Amino acid sequence: MGLFSFIKNAGEKLFGGADTPEEKAAKVKDHVAKQGFDLSGVTFSADGEKIVVSGQALNIDEKQKILATAGNVEGVEVVEDELTLKTPLVIEIPDISKTMYTVKSGDSLSKIAKEVYGDPMQYPKIFEANKPMLKHEDKIYPGQVLYIPQA
Repeated sequence: MGLFSFIKNAGEKLFGGADTPEEKAAKVKDHVAKQGFDLSGVTFSADGEKIVVSGQALNIDEKQKILATAGNVEGVEVVEDELTLKTPLVIEIPDISKTMYTVKSGDSLSKIAKEVYGDPMQYPKIFEANKPMLKHEDKIYPGQVLYIPQA
């Protein structure tokens, strides 16, 4: 499966100063659940600045969105992917290095779309793929990791 690195000082602020690993895991799971994902077969655990996500995700798109949402939390530096899929893949798994993009200073969704698709007008595709984590297309920040759909 894999490990995904995130900027630990960027993202949604969920943790207090003295959260136990169980409390951290529960807060991340609640945060991910608010995004509307089916987490009935998904578990979260915490080990320091690492969140381990295991169980079964509905499909590859939902899996990657769950991992990105779990990692875009302040205080999370690594997300360990132990998820399998409920719906088997009919196509081969896309190159993960092309499906995750770390926002740099000065980036906008249209600038990212031009870089990854060659067309800045394709930015709504990136915005829609990262909803509801993104509330507004102009509200991205350096260090945030976005899912880039390939189709």
